[in-house]
Amino acid sequence: MKLDQNQIKEILLAGHYIEEKDAKDAEDFAKNKEGSFLDYFNRAGLLTPDLLGQALAEFYKVSYIDLNTNVPTKEMVLRIPEEVARRRRVVLFNEKPDSIVLTTDEPDQVGTLDEVKTFFPDKKIVLGFSLSQDIDNMLVSYRKTLETRFNSILKEQKKVAPEIVNEILDDALAFRTSDIHFDIYDKEVVIRFRIDGVLHEAGRIPKEYYENILNRIKVQSLMRTDEHFSSQDGSMRYEKNGKSIDMRVSVVPVFGGEKVVIRILAENAGTFNLSEVGLSKKNEEAVMKASEKPFGMILVVGPTGSGKTTTLYTLIRYLNKPEINIATIEDPVEYRIPGVSHIQVNQATNLTFAKGLRSIARQDPDVILVGEIRDLETADIAVNAALTGHLLFSTFHANDSASAVPRMLEMGIEPFLLSSTLELIIAQRLVRKICDKCRYSYKASINEISKDFPEAGIFFKDGETLYKGKGCPNCSGTGFKGRTAIFELIEINREIEDLILKRPSAGQIWELAKKQGSRPLFADGLEKVKTGLTTIEELLRIAEVPDEMLKKNIKQKDAQK
Repeated sequence: MKLDQNQIKEILLAGHYIEEKDAKDAEDFAKNKEGSFLDYFNRAGLLTPDLLGQALAEFYKVSYIDLNTNVPTKEMVLRIPEEVARRRRVVLFNEKPDSIVLTTDEPDQVGTLDEVKTFFPDKKIVLGFSLSQDIDNMLVSYRKTLETRFNSILKEQKKVAPEIVNEILDDALAFRTSDIHFDIYDKEVVIRFRIDGVLHEAGRIPKEYYENILNRIKVQSLMRTDEHFSSQDGSMRYEKNGKSIDMRVSVVPVFGGEKVVIRILAENAGTFNLSEVGLSKKNEEAVMKASEKPFGMILVVGPTGSGKTTTLYTLIRYLNKPEINIATIEDPVEYRIPGVSHIQVNQATNLTFAKGLRSIARQDPDVILVGEIRDLETADIAVNAALTGHLLFSTFHANDSASAVPRMLEMGIEPFLLSSTLELIIAQRLVRKICDKCRYSYKASINEISKDFPEAGIFFKDGETLYKGKGCPNCSGTGFKGRTAIFELIEINREIEDLILKRPSAGQIWELAKKQGSRPLFADGLEKVKTGLTTIEELLRIAEVPDEMLKKNIKQKDAQK
């Protein structure tokens, strides 16, 4: 039987892992729906997953088995039949000639050892405890391909559309998918998952079944099923294992039918701290300094899907206190934070960014988040709000931090207004993180690096220690799990304010910012490569090597010779 929150609390208190005050804070945290009871301890740095696992294992009087550090092979896991493994929540961790080690998150479940014994009659069984999330990660090994399950549904003549949609959503959640694409071809529809920023084919459906699946998605997303020639946007909620997952749905008419893309909204967005999103200590200090000012504007720039909203919500969460009134205007509202007023843009009722922002300004806010500055009207109101005693956060489409200034000026914002309000510009991109469970180091020769990455070889020395992921069940064999951001910051000081008044180019802004300590995106990413967070290939996939860094390194290398 799984332990409930009160039982876990008593175990942790009895073992002196936490104090009464910590338990009360965690209960309030869960009550306010900021995360689970256990999430609080992890985020507050009071209790690591390993310590929690050890505490619960002590309660069950068995050994704690960390499935993250020692990951059993898929072949090992599959030695126990799927039906038994799922029902008993057991994983075969290790096997020797005369014994096996099982691990489970329910060691007190009656009959588990007897049932597993039928598959290993001549072996002694040792039982251990693992955390539920780690058991779930291992049970993913049993998942058959989507196409296999599709064929089974079609063969059994089940309710095809609901069954297939549920299978797709279940797989998407199991593999940490951010977007689901339904791509239409002549005779079939290809399902693709975007995992850690990269699209992977997940399965194929015969095209004759797609219309019913499409209608099912439309109904769940509150869209018109009789509209086939206009784009539609909607949202739906999917219940899984007692959790509600919000999804944003877009349907667009394309040649051959209607394409669906489902964005799965991350349930933990807005719960990170600044270091968790990838900010270095120096950059974190700059962001904290700007966000603690009573008024002004902080812009986060980058392309779609670069993590801008997550960064802004991390700042909102940091500032969210009872004495501060925070309001947001977004399209759509992706994440909800208790204590924050969220306004959804609604074109049907003519509630635009600009009109919503005007309304927010009358609600006595201290902090305002504008989902995106798209036009002059919104930009003008945002700048004036920042000028009149509000701290304003927003996103803006620009390739880098320096480009944001001339782009805002080109929109029609007066230079004296922009220089008076702008406090900080943050540019960012997302890179995939090397999987913690299968990461390994290797010594790379300068010749190998220069041959494989001629544009980056100059930044490494011979015998440099670099890192990769081997691929394991934890990362679905990719070698990557999760993403982090690389950043480029420009702090607006008096010199840059004076330069903005002269309508500078992006190059002029960057030259001055560089002299004052700003580092390009590539430099921040290079640091993350050398510390083992990501790989050279991944960095070069999303960031170019700046000419200034190339020239500087060439001069340094020549001087050393």
